[in-house]
Amino acid sequence: MPAKSRPTESAPQPPAKKPAHTPTLRRLRGYSFDPSLSAKLETAVINERIFTIPWEPLAPGPVGEYVEVIDVDPASGCFYEPVDLNDPHLLAQDGLPASAANPQFHQQMAYAVVMTTIRNFERAIGRPVLWSDRTAKDMGKTTAQMQEADWLATYVRRLAVYPHALREANAYYSPAKKALLFGYFPASEVGDPAVYPGGIVFGSLSHDIIAHETTHAILDGIHPHFMKVTQPDGLAFHEAFADLVALFQHFTFHEVVRHQIARTRGEMGMNNLMGELAQEFGRATGNRGSLRDALGQVDPATGKWQRRPPDPARYMTEMEPHARGAILVSAVFDAFITIYESRIADLRRIASGGTGILKEGELHPDLVNRLATEAVTAAGHVLTMCIRALDYCPPVDIDFGDYLRALITADRDVFPDDSCGYRIAFIDSFRQHGIYPRKLRSLSEESLTWDRPEEISTYENMARLGEVLRTFYKDLGMDHDRHLRWKKTREQRARLHDHLQSKFLHEFNDTRLQEMTGLDFGITREKNGEKVVRFSVQAMWPVQRQRPDGTVLNQIIFTLLQHRPLEGAAEDLWGGCTIIVDLGHDDPEKSIRYIIRKPLFSKDPAHSRLELARQRAQDPAMMPLSSTYGMDAADEPFAMLHSEY
Repeated sequence: MPAKSRPTESAPQPPAKKPAHTPTLRRLRGYSFDPSLSAKLETAVINERIFTIPWEPLAPGPVGEYVEVIDVDPASGCFYEPVDLNDPHLLAQDGLPASAANPQFHQQMAYAVVMTTIRNFERAIGRPVLWSDRTAKDMGKTTAQMQEADWLATYVRRLAVYPHALREANAYYSPAKKALLFGYFPASEVGDPAVYPGGIVFGSLSHDIIAHETTHAILDGIHPHFMKVTQPDGLAFHEAFADLVALFQHFTFHEVVRHQIARTRGEMGMNNLMGELAQEFGRATGNRGSLRDALGQVDPATGKWQRRPPDPARYMTEMEPHARGAILVSAVFDAFITIYESRIADLRRIASGGTGILKEGELHPDLVNRLATEAVTAAGHVLTMCIRALDYCPPVDIDFGDYLRALITADRDVFPDDSCGYRIAFIDSFRQHGIYPRKLRSLSEESLTWDRPEEISTYENMARLGEVLRTFYKDLGMDHDRHLRWKKTREQRARLHDHLQSKFLHEFNDTRLQEMTGLDFGITREKNGEKVVRFSVQAMWPVQRQRPDGTVLNQIIFTLLQHRPLEGAAEDLWGGCTIIVDLGHDDPEKSIRYIIRKPLFSKDPAHSRLELARQRAQDPAMMPLSSTYGMDAADEPFAMLHSEY
C-alpha cells in the first residue's frame, strides 16, 4: 500500500491591505508667542506648543489649498529650501522643533499660524475663506479696461507668504501682491533688557504678527473696500480688528491660560501675557514692553506697568490709526473681562466661603483649571462675536459705532436670549470708551440693532429677493470647492445686478428707493444706448447659522456699491449698502432682514455724507496715506501703516 503523502501546508497569507484613512488633523510645533519667552525660565514651559490644524495635502513650501510659503530672502540673495511637512520623519514628531536659526522652521511656524487663523474665521462665518480678487489695476490694465475692473478681476487661490521678505522692522499684508511679507532685523541696543541686544528678531516667528497680518488679508477678502476711507475710524478699524484676532487666539492655548490664571490669581485685568501683543518685536524696537497692550502700558518714567482706565476723550482726539484702534481693542477686551468676571463669580464664592475674596497664596490647581476653562470659553465666544459681526457691517467707510451695531445685531440674530449678558457687557464697555453711534434715542439693544426699512414691501422686486436667491443658495451649499464657489458667486452677482438694474431703470426719480439703498441714481452710464444707474454687486456670501433652540438661520448677504469723485481728495467717495436676505422667512415680502447703508444719496445735500467727506478731506488728520507717509500708499497701504511699528 503506497504511503500517503503529507498534505502540503500553504504559507500564511497577510491580510488584505485596507486603504489608510486620511487624517483629519495635522500637528505642528511652534511658539505660543515668540522666541523671547523661551529664554525665560518662567515662560519657557508654556511658549512651545503644538498647533492642531485641519489636514490637507501639502507640497514642499508648504503649499496647500489656501497658502503658499515662498522663502525668498532678497536682502541676502537667498532662496531657502522649502520644508516638506509630509516627510515621514516630520510627521512622526509633529514637524520641526522650534528654532530661531532654522529657516525651514520659520516656514512651518508661518504656515501653522496662518492656518489656525483661517480655521477660526471659518468656524465663525460658516463658509470658506476667500482672498480678495486680483483686479485690473493689480494686473497692469489700462485706464479704459479698469472701468470694467470688477469683471476683469481674477480668482486668487493661494495667499503667498514670504517669511524673510524684508530686512527691516516691518511686516505687512500686500493687497496688490496678495501676499504676507515678514521682516527681520537686529534688536535695538537700547531697550528692554529681556531682549538680547543685536540679536536677530524674525516677524515670521511671532504668533501675534502672523495672526495680525493674516487677519488683514482675510478682512480684505470679506470687505475689500474698507481701506477706502474718508473718516478716522477706517484705517484704525483694520488695525484694531487684526489686533483683536491675534489677542483672542491666545486663549486657544489652554496651558498658557492656566499659567497666567495661576500667576494673576484669576485677575485678567492685571498685567499678563493674554493682553499683550508681540512682546519680542516691541522690546526689540526700543519699547519698554510689548508692541501693544490691550489693558495698560509701561510708564516711561517709572518703568512700571499701569492699567489704562477708559477715557472717552481719547476717542475724540486720537487720530493716529494704531493709537485710535487701541481704543476699540480696549473696549472689546474690557467687555471680555466683564463677561469673564460674571462667569466666575460663583467659583469665587465657593472658593472663598461666600465672601468672594480669595485667600492669599497660590490658588488650588482645581480652581485654576475651572477659572481657565471659563476664560477660554468666554474668549472663544467673544472672538466669534467679533468675526461674525463682519457680515453685518456697511460695505465701506466703517466707523466704530457701526461695528458696535453690527456686533449687537449679529448676536441677536443667533442668540435672541442674551441670558449671559454678553451684549450688555459690550454696550457698557463701548460707552465707557466713548464709542457709540450718534443720533440714536438710546443705547438699548433695540436701538442699536440695525433697522429694516419699512418701505421694502412697496417694491416687489426688492421684497422678493429671497425667491431670486434661494436656488443659488441651495446650489452653492452643496459645493465645497473654493474656486467653483467663487465662479458661481460671480455669475449670480451678474444676474442679481441685472435683476436690480431692471428695477432701478424705472425708479430714477424715486427718492425713497435711493434713500433705502443708499445709492445715488444720478450716477449713471450708457449701456446699449440707454442711461442706466452705475453700481455693482461687490460681494455675496451664503450664511448658515444654528441657534440654541435648534432652528437654522439661512441667509444670503450681498453688497451694492458705487463711487463718485471727491473734490480735494486723492480717492473717490464710495457708498452703498449691505443687504441681508433671510431665505427661511415664510412671507417672501419680508425676506429682506436688514439693509445696512453707507449712503451716497441724500435728500439734504448740505448735510450729506459727500459734503462731510469734502470737509474732512481738508483736515490734516485725514490726509491720504501717500501724504502722511511720504510714499505712494495706494498699492501698499499696510506697508506704510506698519512702517511705524
